[in-house]
Amino acid sequence: MEHYTTVVQKVGSFLLLLGSLFLVRFISKRNGLTKDNSYTPFLFLLFLILFPSVLINTNIIIANFFILLSLRRLISLQSLITPKEKIFDASLWIFVATLFHFWSILFLILVFVSIIFHVSRDYRNWIIPFIALFTVLIIFVFAVIVWDKNLLLLVMEKAYISFDFTYFENVYQNIALALFSSIAVLFFATQLLALSNRPLNMQSSYKKILFSFLLGVGIYVLSSSKNNSFLAFTFFPLAVMGTNFIENIDNKWTREGVLYSLVAISFFIFFAQVL
Repeated sequence: MEHYTTVVQKVGSFLLLLGSLFLVRFISKRNGLTKDNSYTPFLFLLFLILFPSVLINTNIIIANFFILLSLRRLISLQSLITPKEKIFDASLWIFVATLFHFWSILFLILVFVSIIFHVSRDYRNWIIPFIALFTVLIIFVFAVIVWDKNLLLLVMEKAYISFDFTYFENVYQNIALALFSSIAVLFFATQLLALSNRPLNMQSSYKKILFSFLLGVGIYVLSSSKNNSFLAFTFFPLAVMGTNFIENIDNKWTREGVLYSLVAISFFIFFAQVL
């Protein structure tokens, strides 16, 4: 029975990762964050390869999937079509993600940032996230009462803060983090510098991408029992920023050289970590 449970869990994780890739592609294309290409899901996949610990952390895979669902609604808020529904949906997905990794709750900050950007004048929009919280709490309490009273403990034990970064099991995990950090600084800095050159109607969307990356870093920094898999929350915004960086490289050979270098390095470090 345990064997079948493990198989179902692995298949479920794979399907969620596949769904995450489709969401990454959909969000970036639908909201005009990138040009019509596959760089964003490709970079997202490379980041997954760079940190194989993500692939075995089911809770992070689930939580990040729900955060992507939330970002899909928040970024599309710029259209001002059904804003209340989008705020509720985004808040709901964030609170659901919190059940799997507590510090996902930091993304609630992005909900209020989005309200400030687009619909701050209607006071009812500020109340909607709390309605979503109440909804998730009711469902969660019901689940605790009916199925497992230890569910609350499982959630709360992840609410601790830790600044212990001495978790590396081998030197290649350290190298992977150092490489990822360097790439992240490059992509973030170029996106930040290019922000003023973006069309005015798109600037709020790119600001949300920058905010979401910083919140992802915040989750990694605050999480207890720290490991590289917690960086998964930064993968989507960084993939968008990376795509913008690559798209701005005019020389085709330079652009392809950057991509092939990222592929080679990612696979080398992946196999070095797992072997």
